[in-house]
Amino acid sequence: MSTDVDAVVATRGDALRDRLERVEQRLRAIAAEAAPPLDRLAGDTIAAGGKRLRPLLVLLAAGEDPGDDAGLIRAAVAVELVHSATLVHDDVLDAASLRRGRETVWAAAGRARATATGDYLFARAFAELVANARPDELRVLSDASSALAAGELLQREDAFDSGVSVARYLHRCELKTARLFEAACRLGALEAGAPVDALGGFGRRIGLAFQLLDDVLDVSGPVERTGKPRGTDLLDGTVTLPFILARERDPSLRDARPSTPQEAQAVCDRIAATGALDEARERAIAMVAEAKRELPYDDDALLLVADSVVERYS
Repeated sequence: MSTDVDAVVATRGDALRDRLERVEQRLRAIAAEAAPPLDRLAGDTIAAGGKRLRPLLVLLAAGEDPGDDAGLIRAAVAVELVHSATLVHDDVLDAASLRRGRETVWAAAGRARATATGDYLFARAFAELVANARPDELRVLSDASSALAAGELLQREDAFDSGVSVARYLHRCELKTARLFEAACRLGALEAGAPVDALGGFGRRIGLAFQLLDDVLDVSGPVERTGKPRGTDLLDGTVTLPFILARERDPSLRDARPSTPQEAQAVCDRIAATGALDEARERAIAMVAEAKRELPYDDDALLLVADSVVERYS
């Protein structure tokens, strides 16, 4: 577990730590239930799962005493399974060889098996959540999943388009990233009877800031932090906020279309030289501040999550 997540867990104590471990156990069990070779591929995907920020938000949004928490654990597992499925599918679409510094399922097993792995994880997410017998929770996760698909299509439509506006970029990020963060908070709130809309708004803004800063990191690197080469988005044709802001300051960047990792890194240097990274970070920091104001009550754990989104990119 990372240091920043440890700090969050420390605010809630052993109960939260126990719930996170139960989420991990259930994720591993779901992977193991698949037929070979899906069990191994799904297990590898889950093992490379990173900070588990989305299931953590589910658990935190439910407060410190959610009562019978079996449904809460299932909701947290379902959110992480959807997230994992989208990463596998993204790697297929991008033909990405690395994810968090590890070989992707697509690179290790090919397109067909990677697609099947993502499909399995996605299907099991809804199988997990349906056990809660809560149509409102299923609707939340379904809406977020639909938004993810729409965001992915929008990103493909905008590929290599130097005319993409900031507003369109932010809309894409909301669909592709922020809506699942929002869903995580909504699910936790629904399980505990907490303020659903306010916590959902907090999650949406945190997710949007998370994506903005992730796009900054793609330009600034280094690979030791990102697990992928600098400028991967540029090579994929993904138009991000740093590029949009930089081209406004340096119009010659409109024609930048690198075709090799070396060319992409050179464009990253040009983007950084415009000061666009600082402006993008400032926008993200403002979103985090807005998210914190959205909270309907003081919650040290959720405030720490908000701060950690910024701090990991500082």
